[in-house]
Amino acid sequence: MWKDILQETYNNNKEGGLIPEIFPGSFPPPKSVAIAISAQTCTSWHNKVTISIDKRLSLVNYPADVSETSQSRVQPRNGLRNAREPAMTRRSIPDSSRSGKFSRTVLVLVLCFLPFSAIQAQTPTHYEPTLESLNQHPLPRWYADAKLGIFVHWGLYSVPGWAPLVHPEHDFTAPDYIKNNPYAEWYLNVMRIDGSPTQTYHRERYGADYDYYNFAPTFDQEIKKWSPDAWAKTFHDAGARYVVLTTKHHDGFTLWPSSTPNPKLPPDRQHATRDIVGELTTAVNQQGLRMGLYYSGGYDWTFVPGPIKTAADYQTVKPQSEAYGKYADAQFRELIQRYHPAVLWNDIDYPRSGHPLELMAEFYNAVPDGVIDDRFGVKHSDFKSPEYQVLDKISPTKWEECRGLGRSFGYNRAEGEAETIAPDVLIYLLVDIVSKNGNLLLDVGPEADGTIPPVQMMRLQALGSWLGQNGEAIYGTHPWKTAEGTTSEGIRLRFTQTDSAVFATMLGKPKTDSITLKSLAPKAGTLIYLLGEAKPLAWSQQGADTKITLPRILPGQYAYVLKIAGPLSMVLSDSASSETRH
Repeated sequence: MWKDILQETYNNNKEGGLIPEIFPGSFPPPKSVAIAISAQTCTSWHNKVTISIDKRLSLVNYPADVSETSQSRVQPRNGLRNAREPAMTRRSIPDSSRSGKFSRTVLVLVLCFLPFSAIQAQTPTHYEPTLESLNQHPLPRWYADAKLGIFVHWGLYSVPGWAPLVHPEHDFTAPDYIKNNPYAEWYLNVMRIDGSPTQTYHRERYGADYDYYNFAPTFDQEIKKWSPDAWAKTFHDAGARYVVLTTKHHDGFTLWPSSTPNPKLPPDRQHATRDIVGELTTAVNQQGLRMGLYYSGGYDWTFVPGPIKTAADYQTVKPQSEAYGKYADAQFRELIQRYHPAVLWNDIDYPRSGHPLELMAEFYNAVPDGVIDDRFGVKHSDFKSPEYQVLDKISPTKWEECRGLGRSFGYNRAEGEAETIAPDVLIYLLVDIVSKNGNLLLDVGPEADGTIPPVQMMRLQALGSWLGQNGEAIYGTHPWKTAEGTTSEGIRLRFTQTDSAVFATMLGKPKTDSITLKSLAPKAGTLIYLLGEAKPLAWSQQGADTKITLPRILPGQYAYVLKIAGPLSMVLSDSASSETRH
């Protein structure tokens, strides 16, 4: 705001003779000029700046011939005066305003001698399409603090919505993985592999000659039932801070009316009839969440059909033609310019005929606090994106674990309770990821009509309920000295911290009326709370350990968070940070 005030004062006084002498050219001034400002000059400038500050802050009404020259002015919309009023006649400033005047004088002098380079630093950086320039992009605070996002895989594959229930550990290198791919969004690829369970399912349900893109009319009919507002509220209530939608998956069908036609598909098979990307972006933003967009740059089976049958095909099926490079570039530019996403999430790779560095620079210049994933195939990203994997220690680099609530990202009607992550395991997963400097991008796979399967809704509701009580230990935190620990009673711990507290999350319900944190020593007078309880807990130091008395009835369920606040001097030994992982 102060930059706006100074800019306004400069603009309003260009003809006054004072400011042009001090600030030749545009505002803010060059650093060399700013440093040369003398105390006498600041004193001369004082009155004009003070008037601007008073007007912006509504501290006092100045006489018309000092603060305004027009016959009327617009009062600030402060709830009391919001209409045009006649200019005031001259009057003196009452004595009661002297303290405010003194404060304003000090403020103006401080502003005069502020290093103007700090003001200049607020000017957004202009990024160039080079790694040197792009790698200057800082990780935005909102993304570091968000911790939880919702991934949405939705498209033509949601109509058949099926994949075999195999490979629960996602052992991608297994010899039979491709033929038995558990990802339902890969339906088009796997249905063309002879002898695959998906091919058998497709022939039994739709016939051997039924073309995949014939699902488009069905999808368009079903999405008429979809409510973007209902989705956005569900994601908000689950505790997510951002959403990432698949705008185009490997099948090439887009969820927005792209103005870049696909030369390989008939017009009525190219994109959804609703602007799903635009409608969901609006709904998500209205819930106070940020919207991110996924795009499959590495695969497009309308340009290079495949299918992928062997591991070697993963590379050969990537389209590299000049036509595809132009196509992908153009569609990415549409997404950036039309929707201004907060997250640019590419998948698989990017064609060598495309221009990923140019797209990244254009994105940052359009959305300075946006973030880019690490799947463009170039040496720039804001975060790493492991899939169905976790880390065993704190990562110095920001990362984002993406995974489905089940074994698939897209809707798989074969999945049920047994294939869906349990509520307690889901919460433990989130806590573990956050303790190691990560975010969780948790996927839902809606049915063709937009219905989120009930088993997935139950998980989102459990997660939202837990975060409602314990979110203080998640949002806006950063890793502590170590991520992992164990109580003397054998309960696993995960640590996070803010500037004022350390949080120790117990991954399980204690079975005793007290727990002991090994090799952890708060200073005398430190307050320890159990989130969900207002009163501090009783605790005592027993050698190198801390014994904490718990309430008779513990609030919430699944995981329980200790907040250790106050003067802290905690040292965790190497033995305390070790843990047997199963």
